[in-house]
Amino acid sequence: MVDLLVKRARTVGRNDLVDIACRDGRIVEVGPDLAITATQEIDAAGQLVTPPFVDSHFHMDATLALHDQQRRNVSGTLLEGIALWGDLKPEQTVERISERAMKLLSWSIARGTLAIRSHVDICDPQLRAVEALVAVREQIKPYVDLQLVAFPQDGYLRDPKAKAQLTRALDLGVDVIGGIPHFERTMDDGAESVRQLCELAAERGLMVDMHCDESDDPLSRHIESLAYHTQRCGLQGRVTGSHLTSMHSMDNYYVSKLLPLMAEARINAICNPLVNMVLQGRHDTYPKRRGLTRVKEMLAAGINVALGHDDIVDPWYPLGSHDMLEVAHMGVHALHMSGTTEMEQLFGAVTRNAARILNLEGYGLEPGCYADMVVLQAPDPIEALRLRATRLKVIRRGRVIAESAPQCSHLHLGDTTLGVDFSL
Repeated sequence: MVDLLVKRARTVGRNDLVDIACRDGRIVEVGPDLAITATQEIDAAGQLVTPPFVDSHFHMDATLALHDQQRRNVSGTLLEGIALWGDLKPEQTVERISERAMKLLSWSIARGTLAIRSHVDICDPQLRAVEALVAVREQIKPYVDLQLVAFPQDGYLRDPKAKAQLTRALDLGVDVIGGIPHFERTMDDGAESVRQLCELAAERGLMVDMHCDESDDPLSRHIESLAYHTQRCGLQGRVTGSHLTSMHSMDNYYVSKLLPLMAEARINAICNPLVNMVLQGRHDTYPKRRGLTRVKEMLAAGINVALGHDDIVDPWYPLGSHDMLEVAHMGVHALHMSGTTEMEQLFGAVTRNAARILNLEGYGLEPGCYADMVVLQAPDPIEALRLRATRLKVIRRGRVIAESAPQCSHLHLGDTTLGVDFSL
């Protein structure tokens, strides 16, 4: 007897339909036509069942902040967004940050995004965002794995108080060390910040995730320093370079050297297609650069690459709903990854690859994994991307926590009514 049996599920990497048996919040058996009785049964009816979506790069302290701000990002640029956030930051309260975060998380759950890595700005002397999100992390724990990154938005060396505040944030329970080397005053300062932050991570036994080279400048090459210090400090597999947009402007010879260095250091990489497309290339006339890092080439080099949402209704990006299929759908177009295998890779970039970056325990659909999964109204990953498929069931620890009716419409043509199934 099990608590939950998901029947006739189609899963990534298998041609046959399987049943997924769950007990005490874990998957206990997976196979076709399991002869098991269950307290609750869900018939997936051949639809795709996947582990939850994972957003590996997000800013929850700023999310929905446009609702609190009269002025908008008129230029649409990264730097105006940072200036707007600087204006808003002193007006923030712990209560308001928490309210916005919880509202966003309700969207996340409905869309099957059950693991999120959020950068949190530690350049507020009162650390209000840290206080708010540490509490939110505990409150939402039954439903979502929320991982927090200590992010020195104003520069680890550039802001004279950032070092002490980042240390305080870690002492308060923030999980990961962040950085922003390209925002330091000089290239040398940027490289020095990478060195110091990697040493701090090694000392504390923590992971690292840096906003790295979020620039159109082909000479912004802090990812090279990050790869070097990752190996020097013995942090292989625990370090992530987020954005890496300068790689779209680097010459190919330099990149041919850089990719093996990143692979050797087992650096993870995160591309944010929605927001990188909006913010980069702003100084270009024509041709305009897309602003996306070299995802296809990094995957071919054996580098683990994920996609993140980055921002939602905040000073940098006025849109978004925390739908990771929308993120991957944009990646198909903007990254020129519309081949069959490439689209499947992008589906993996918002599921298993992202889970690796967060080092999530018990992620997957094998026996012993947590009973966390999403039933999609689509038969395979490519159809899920095409349709941004409806999340029929969202399951956390063997319990349904969100569900949606199948998408179906009716066309009225004279006296004839045609039912249209959007899963086709």
